[in-house]
Parts: sequence; structure tokens; C-alpha cells
Amino acid sequence: MRLARWIGMGTVAVALARTGRTEEVAVFAGGCFWGVESVFEHVRGVRVAESGYAGGSLASPSYEQVGSGTTGHAESVRVAFDPAVISYRQLLEVFFTVAHDPTSRDRQGPDAGAEYRAIVFYRTEAQRQAAETYVREITAAKRFPALIVTEVRALPVFYPAEAYHQDYAARHPDQGYIVVNDRPKIEHLRRAFPTLFRALPGD
Repeated sequence: MRLARWIGMGTVAVALARTGRTEEVAVFAGGCFWGVESVFEHVRGVRVAESGYAGGSLASPSYEQVGSGTTGHAESVRVAFDPAVISYRQLLEVFFTVAHDPTSRDRQGPDAGAEYRAIVFYRTEAQRQAAETYVREITAAKRFPALIVTEVRALPVFYPAEAYHQDYAARHPDQGYIVVNDRPKIEHLRRAFPTLFRALPGD
């Protein structure tokens, strides 16, 4: 899935190096980035999903620094997508339905700590409005039995994680953590969003 390396978070779209086409970018934090990345890699219209760190004060943090809980960063995933195939609203639906538990504060599954908190990082005013509207709608509809604690925050900068974290679930499908915590999310995605689901080699 590593189709291109791309940086720079100040514009709505980035150039896809291979084709010259444009794409929109979204950033989500929802627990361990392995599982969140894997979910979005299985979504039609997503061109690249990349694990990294966002929301903190330390520049270019390492995994160990973020894991210490002192940097303010959360494990995050940057998603480049084709808006002609999938909308930002649909990505929000996948994130809240499949990728994380929006009622869990500073914890997702077995992972606890501020680095695992849930955040929608918006990059544009349109994304902010869409995320806040979506949260209001699912709150009013009582989609979840408890209060939604996922934050909606402006994205200051995204730092890609180390290479060994990228595509981790795809490269380690039989690891115990992946089998227990992440593989069920892929099956949930397949059932909940059959028209958006994309099977990958090894599934």
C-alpha cells in the first residue's frame, strides 16, 4: 500500500507522485495505528494509509518517545483518498463504526494511555464542520450506549512512524495481537460496508 511518500499538511490536496492526480487527505487517531491503518487500507478509494504520530509538541518523535506518554502525540493514521470514489463523510462512518470505540477515553482494546486516545484531526474548515456534524448526528441518534469522547481537533503536523510500523498487520497477519485485535475489524468492515470493502492479497 505504500504507493507514494507525501508530506506537507497545509493544502487540501496533494499530488500523487505516480500519476499526477490529486487526492484529499484525512488523519485519524483511534488506538494502535496498526489496526486503524489496516481498516483504511481495506476501503475502496483509499490510495495510501500511513501510520504516524500527531497532536503533540515534540518534533519528529520516535515510537519509544510517544509510548512514554510525555510527548502529547497520539498514534495516528494519515489517509489519502480519492473523493470521486469515497467521501470524507464515508471515512468518518468507517472510523466511528469499525476502526475504534468512540466511547473509550485513552484506551482502545488492550492498549491504554494518552497515546491511544481517539481524535479526528481536521485539516480544513470543511472537514471540521463535517466531523462535528457527524458526531452531533450519531450522538442525537444514540448510536452508542455511552458518551462519545472522540475529539475533533485541528491537525498541526503529522509525523510518519518508523518503517517497521507501516503495513504491519498485512505483513504479520498471524501475530497474536493482530489476530485478536485487528483481524476482527476487517471482518466487521466487510459486513458493515460491503460496497466499500476491498479485499487485499492475503485476506
